[in-house]
Amino acid sequence: MLTERFDALRAQGRRALVCYATAGHPDPERSISLWQGLEEAGADVLEVGVPFSDPMADGPVIQASSQAALAHGVTLDAALALVARAKLGIPVVLFTYLNPLIAAGPDVLRRAADAGVHGVLVTDLPVGSDAARESWLGEGPLDFVRLVAPTTPPTRMAEIARHGRGFVYLISRLGVTGVSDTLPEDLPQTIAALRRVCTLPICVGFGISRPEHARVVGAHADGIVVGSAIVGAAGKSVDAAVTLARELRRALDGRTA
Repeated sequence: MLTERFDALRAQGRRALVCYATAGHPDPERSISLWQGLEEAGADVLEVGVPFSDPMADGPVIQASSQAALAHGVTLDAALALVARAKLGIPVVLFTYLNPLIAAGPDVLRRAADAGVHGVLVTDLPVGSDAARESWLGEGPLDFVRLVAPTTPPTRMAEIARHGRGFVYLISRLGVTGVSDTLPEDLPQTIAALRRVCTLPICVGFGISRPEHARVVGAHADGIVVGSAIVGAAGKSVDAAVTLARELRRALDGRTA
């Protein structure tokens, strides 16, 4: 479903809006309303974050949302149950660390697919780090989305791209997730370098939080990933997060109102 979604966007000359939301945040019921609202606002892909007690790659906003979800008892299986209830019409990518996947058992990828998940992104499993786990994920029923850092050499970029499916998630800057006022000056060059060795769609995340960011990145990449800004807005209200998604959609489509 990810491939079909990006193919359709490419045919329309449009860029993907990938929205991240932590499962169970602000609470389980509003989590479903949030996801449905993001789809209605124009999100093309939803990344569902699995709450985890030690989210090393996440900044304070997503860390706080993860803790709030854990306080509501939201585990990986509870997250899958929420996805099944939401009945979304857009592709869903499970965004997780390795430990929750391992703890959920060897059939977790099939259970995720049955719940309505289409892809999986594991933040702490770089290419070549664990051949057995990578084979399990790469040969499973979900598209295995891989991460590329801005400091990754071209040969390594090519290797990562060969082992991924769906799209490649390009991290715009070093550090943890979080909103940012500015984008790295060399981001267009980084996207171009990845494009030369990668045939998968390229989506850029980390720090993208404003419509002007969406316009700039959308001119170079196939899509943007917005996480902390959506999660922070959702902490205020579901409506605030949905409104932000609409603004980002308009910016990606070149509209101002």
